[in-house]
Amino acid sequence: MQVEVFDNRQCVLGEGPLWHPVRGELFWFDILSKKMMTKTQEWVFEEHVSAAGWIDTDRLLIASETALFTFDLRDGTKTHVVDLDAENPVTRSNDGRADPQGGFWIGTMGKSAEPNAGAIYRYYRGEVRKLFGNITISNSICFAPSGDRVYFTDTRLGKIMTMALDDDGWPTGAPVVFVDVSGDGLNPDGSVVDAEGCLWNAQWGTSRVARYASDGTFLSAVEIPAKQASCPAFGGADLRSLFVTSAADGLSGTDEGKTFAVKMDVQGQAEHQVML
Repeated sequence: MQVEVFDNRQCVLGEGPLWHPVRGELFWFDILSKKMMTKTQEWVFEEHVSAAGWIDTDRLLIASETALFTFDLRDGTKTHVVDLDAENPVTRSNDGRADPQGGFWIGTMGKSAEPNAGAIYRYYRGEVRKLFGNITISNSICFAPSGDRVYFTDTRLGKIMTMALDDDGWPTGAPVVFVDVSGDGLNPDGSVVDAEGCLWNAQWGTSRVARYASDGTFLSAVEIPAKQASCPAFGGADLRSLFVTSAADGLSGTDEGKTFAVKMDVQGQAEHQVML
């Protein structure tokens, strides 16, 4: 597989890649620089921003360290939607993604990865609900094509979890282990699920994105020329490009922190639309 540099700018902490299926455009974040980026633009915010979902052609729902807000790409207008851990100065948002039912899942974490400071929330039609607490580094939020299953992780524990979702996208039952890499020296970061139901997980510190079958079996891995791969996303006109963000934080290599693209034989899912 040919890995290409999609964007040469080096992010301190690249995260949250989102292929907007209507605009045909990739958005991603540099969390520590408080930026959202595209190939041709970047926006700087007053606080950390980390993930987004698309509402319509011109508006995104963005997660910051204190709130979810809509952002109009035409003029930069921000509209507050709901507070997100707003009274806690320790935390910021991290990994997030829209679900097939139109909800938006977002994880938080301590700004210095304070143990158990974070949580995972879901916003759905005006309500934000805390789903899981005592999370150190929230990551890997993604969904099965059928819409009846979610995946997530606390990176520090080294286990990607999964659980069932009801018809409205709320979790039901108890989470179970999907993939356990805690004994392999691997750190599960962001993930995305392809159209075949296989999960692609960026594994921090290992220069790779690993693919797992729907039963958790390891299938293959794509090597990325940056040590700290952080999150994958499928995009491109045919959804067969795998975009991967990375982080230059603490590293000095020339490719660290860049955003990469890999042409794949498998197709991704189109990112789901957020319903406000």
